[in-house]
Amino acid sequence: MNIRAWIVFLDESGVSLLPQIRRTYSPRGRTPLLRHCLNWKRASMAGALGYHSTDPDRGARLCFHLKPGSYDTAGLIEVLEQMKVFYRGERVVLVWDGLSAHWSRAMRAWVAEQDWLTLERLPAYAPELNPVELLWSSLKKRELANLAGDHLADVADATERGLHRINNSPELPWSFLTHTGLTIHPPHPPNLRKDQ
Repeated sequence: MNIRAWIVFLDESGVSLLPQIRRTYSPRGRTPLLRHCLNWKRASMAGALGYHSTDPDRGARLCFHLKPGSYDTAGLIEVLEQMKVFYRGERVVLVWDGLSAHWSRAMRAWVAEQDWLTLERLPAYAPELNPVELLWSSLKKRELANLAGDHLADVADATERGLHRINNSPELPWSFLTHTGLTIHPPHPPNLRKDQ
């Protein structure tokens, strides 16, 4: 039995004005220097990668949220409200980790009122099973690498550029899922192949 729904992986990450230092190239004898103010302002970002359970041709969908500070239950409910609009009320199976805000009493009460949403929990200490972790890694190794911004808006702009890069590549979000070793679409039995 196939249930038509979006399988959505969600995860949060933090960014700050402190640069993500990565190796880079420079002319011989000219060591690159990063100049920045020691500013500890932080923002949190939530990313959701969705894959349709029965129709891979619908493509992967990326939903993103950025806010100053960190997420709590109320902030995550706000993210889920935006996700409901993003998926236009289609059924969603949300897969996320064991963060206390994900499973708080208030969150469970809110989810109980949602007919479009089902929650599933990733195993403990298994970030390698969440494709959104690879999205964060891609952003932090490219757009956010060695970025010494003066304002959180600089970090937000670079993050947005990275999300456009990922969204404009139909293969990249699928590669994140493939790297986890998980599959969404079961293989077709020989007598039910699409090409017949």
